[in-house]
Amino acid sequence: MLAAMSEQTETRKQRAARRAGEFPPAPEALAVPVLDSHTHLDITVSEAGVPGGPADDPVAAAIAVAAGVGVDRLVQVGVDVESSRWSADVAERYGAVLATVALHPNEAPRLADLDEALREIEALAGRSRVRGIGETGMDFFRTGDEGRAAQEESFRAHIAIAKRYGKALVIHDRDAHADVLRILDDEGAPDTVVLHCFSGDADFARECVRRGYLLSFAGTVTFGSATALREAAAVTPPGQLLVETDAPYLTPMPHRGRPNASYLIPLTVRFLADTTGTDLDELCAAISATGERAFGPW
Repeated sequence: MLAAMSEQTETRKQRAARRAGEFPPAPEALAVPVLDSHTHLDITVSEAGVPGGPADDPVAAAIAVAAGVGVDRLVQVGVDVESSRWSADVAERYGAVLATVALHPNEAPRLADLDEALREIEALAGRSRVRGIGETGMDFFRTGDEGRAAQEESFRAHIAIAKRYGKALVIHDRDAHADVLRILDDEGAPDTVVLHCFSGDADFARECVRRGYLLSFAGTVTFGSATALREAAAVTPPGQLLVETDAPYLTPMPHRGRPNASYLIPLTVRFLADTTGTDLDELCAAISATGERAFGPW
């Protein structure tokens, strides 16, 4: 009786804590394969493990689980020098993985020598399996006024690196829409710009679409409170839309609060197809084509 009452009175916060570390069940496989345009395999493996349990090669295991549901390509994203180096190395070892390299905007103000870190990122940018510079950008949610100058300096430097090496620019934009556009206008945007984990409304989406940018939607679009994101997705042409996990974060509904991984992409894709009134297979084909256009062939 005590156990039953405990289960009945368990709060949502307690349930989330209890289930932390439990990966959700695999969704129904997609008939047409897609990519995960933004994931953090290193963080996922170290903080949450691998769907299905421990494995001798956790990266290979994560790739295999994703491929089993039709997510056959991943973009592994660096956020500092160490993770960027790891990302570049992993992309060279696994054919399903491409890499991006960068200093996260919240990382830039913390660095004792930003210039040296940027030189290390540029040294990685020329590697053949590195196909993007990011995630870089501006974040006014976690970094206050005192860190914004360093963020902006870093963002401008990453834009220049992306242009020099002909790589996609992958942008982290949190509460900084106007400043991101201002800096891109000042510097001149690279040919390919991806707004990772797009967080704007329909008006901002239209402005990004007009500029030719790609909008990548994460599991947040499935959250009940995300009406503005769904409206943004509805005005994004399929040819400018990507989908991502940002794993191990931003797990789509109905598994919000549990660890995320690339194998859960089908939940977000199906939700986007329903939201936008697009045929699922056609949307998957469009996402794949956009991913290859942005990052090149795997």
